[in-house]
Amino acid sequence: MENMPRIRFKGYTDAWEQRKFEELYKKVSRKNDMTYGTNDIISVANMYYKPDAVVKNEEYLKTYNIFELGDIAFEGNKSKNYAHGRFVENTIGNGIVSHVFDVFSPITEYDLSFWKHYINCESVMGPILTRVTKASTMMTNLVAKDFLKEKIRVPSLEEQQRIGAYLDSIENLITLHQRKCDQKKILKKYMLQKMFPKNGEKFPEIRFEGFTDAWEQRKVGDIAGSVIGGGTPKTSVAEYWDGDIPWIQSSNVHEDEMFDFDIPKKITQLGLDKSAAKLVPENSIAVVTHVGVGKLVFVPFAYTTSQDFTSLAELKTDPKFTCYSLYKRLQDDLHIVQGSAIKGITKDDLLTKEIIVPKKEEQYKIGECFRNIDNLITLHQRKADLLKLLKKYMLQNMFV
Repeated sequence: MENMPRIRFKGYTDAWEQRKFEELYKKVSRKNDMTYGTNDIISVANMYYKPDAVVKNEEYLKTYNIFELGDIAFEGNKSKNYAHGRFVENTIGNGIVSHVFDVFSPITEYDLSFWKHYINCESVMGPILTRVTKASTMMTNLVAKDFLKEKIRVPSLEEQQRIGAYLDSIENLITLHQRKCDQKKILKKYMLQKMFPKNGEKFPEIRFEGFTDAWEQRKVGDIAGSVIGGGTPKTSVAEYWDGDIPWIQSSNVHEDEMFDFDIPKKITQLGLDKSAAKLVPENSIAVVTHVGVGKLVFVPFAYTTSQDFTSLAELKTDPKFTCYSLYKRLQDDLHIVQGSAIKGITKDDLLTKEIIVPKKEEQYKIGECFRNIDNLITLHQRKADLLKLLKKYMLQNMFV
């Protein structure tokens, strides 16, 4: 076992001290004396209060264990095919947990933030928990006496505080960017409802200044100069694949993302010639009409698709506006899409759908508005994801 982490704050060079858990925690059994009610039940699996928990009666509530700030409890992991589990820290305040969970309370001076991260670090706790959990038919159970005999490396209190504060700061940034991302998604949903006229109406509730004209009904087929289907070259013929012509399938297009998509596959000219696939010109909209109906994506370059798409080319309306307008219409119509296991719409169904359209200048402003919102959603989600990767890396390198 290593006695020092790979990454440390400047000024810390001492080896981490090896300690048994029984020197750090003790098993406690504090039964609920009805100080706590159903609103104080804590979900050990997720570490949040669970006010909707169903409890048989008041007497049964007395069997619950009191769980205080800083305590840890074991939650069995049924998904693993070996005896395993994890610990969950209590940082949300005092409450009660089911009697099936052992509760351990700290007996030494410690930093709560440090132990919150340390006790949940899979690379540290995984091997320990594997050794001290016992598998049964229904779940895995912690053997408390075995757990307390296990050893773990512990830094000084001062170093604990530095590590805990640093990891908390990363978590706070993750929460901040995730919250901003979610807020922008809510804003986008709201604006989709307000910046497009309701069914049967010709004026939206929210407009840019200077625009007062009524919007006009247009069929989807009328806003495209050409409509192009797709096809799949035989996957068994190697000469059809790994060329330089982008080929998109439904799984490459993501829900609610109309400008970001993956293109892991490309076909050759021979694959194009020998299949039902067609080359779609740049600046077209690929609409999923079969598997994954309701998704669409704007493609700024020439491409091909599988048969799950109908592409709208040579657009007569602003592309960004058209993406958001058509997406809204498809989402509104999803509940009436016919089909069983695989839902879909026909090419004719798509082309005869009606969307309501303003003049070109207003189209452009609306399209840019929603694109800017999407960019902010992507920005905050990307930052949150990068911070999660940073946190994972630091957890692997700041502990022993």
